[in-house]
Amino acid sequence: MTLQEIADQLGFQVRAGAGQLSGPVGGGYASDLLSDVMAHAGPGDLWITLQTHQNVVAVAVVKELAGIVVVNGREPDEDTIAKAEEEGVALMTSGLSTFELSGRLYRLGLSPSKES
Repeated sequence: MTLQEIADQLGFQVRAGAGQLSGPVGGGYASDLLSDVMAHAGPGDLWITLQTHQNVVAVAVVKELAGIVVVNGREPDEDTIAKAEEEGVALMTSGLSTFELSGRLYRLGLSPSKES
C-alpha cells in the first residue's frame, strides 16, 4: 500500500513532502520518544507521533521512514514543515488520536514495524 492510498483513505492533511506519497509503506510505528523510534522503527515505516518539532524530521531521515503523521489535531512548527520539505520527508497531520489511528491503519492491513 502506498502512502498516498493511506493518506486518502484516512484523510491526512499533507503539510510537506507531497512528492514522497507514491512510495510504499512497509509497516507502522507509534511513539513520542525519539530514542524509541531510533531503536525500533524500521525503514519504510509510517511513524505516528504527537511531536511537532524539527527533530522528528531528522529521525525520519536517519531511519528512512515512509513518513510522519502528527496526531490529535496538532500542527507541526513552521520550521519543521520547512525542514521536512527540504529533506523530502512526507509530513502529515490527523485529528485522530494515536490509538484510533493505529487501529485504522491496522484495519487497512498495515502491520507493526518488523524492527520492533
